[in-house]
Amino acid sequence: MTYHETELAGAYRIDLSPRQDDRGFFARTFCGREFEERGLRSTFVQCNLSFNHRKGTLRGLHFQLAPYAEAKLVRCTRGAVFDTIVDLRPESATFGRWTALELSQENRCMLYVPEGFAHGYLTLEDDSEVFYQVSELYRPDAEAGLRYDDPDVAIAWPFPPAILSSKDRMLPRLSEIRSRMEAQQVRP
Repeated sequence: MTYHETELAGAYRIDLSPRQDDRGFFARTFCGREFEERGLRSTFVQCNLSFNHRKGTLRGLHFQLAPYAEAKLVRCTRGAVFDTIVDLRPESATFGRWTALELSQENRCMLYVPEGFAHGYLTLEDDSEVFYQVSELYRPDAEAGLRYDDPDVAIAWPFPPAILSSKDRMLPRLSEIRSRMEAQQVRP
């Protein structure tokens, strides 16, 4: 595997290094030792699969609150998605900034998302499927999110979403999330 750090520290695009022959190819999609050598989370406790019928489906931007913040290793196993992350680490120099990658069955690229990031994607094709490993078990009481269309973040989605859950439509903006984080830090 080849690791490419994104402009948001700690987040990586990971490309497979396939070994090919007449049968096709073989490639590792995860190596705990390589992750540990780069300071990445190497233990994943849950795997999730998301199938999306229609192009233009937006899921996210989701994250879990501390102490249940999760790292994710995301790949698209069918179709294609515009996979997006936003840095929500209060101490980070890139707080509130975003980056995105196209993940597809064709490029087989993965995105490593560290703790403290919101994550979401927009499907670029019908029948797109996303597989991701997470470092923490899902906790409904720790579930949180960021609005996909927050003007303070200004994600340049390739086109407006056609399908979006009412829950995702009502997520808070970055300014609200920042205020909540600051309030939590001031508590005795």
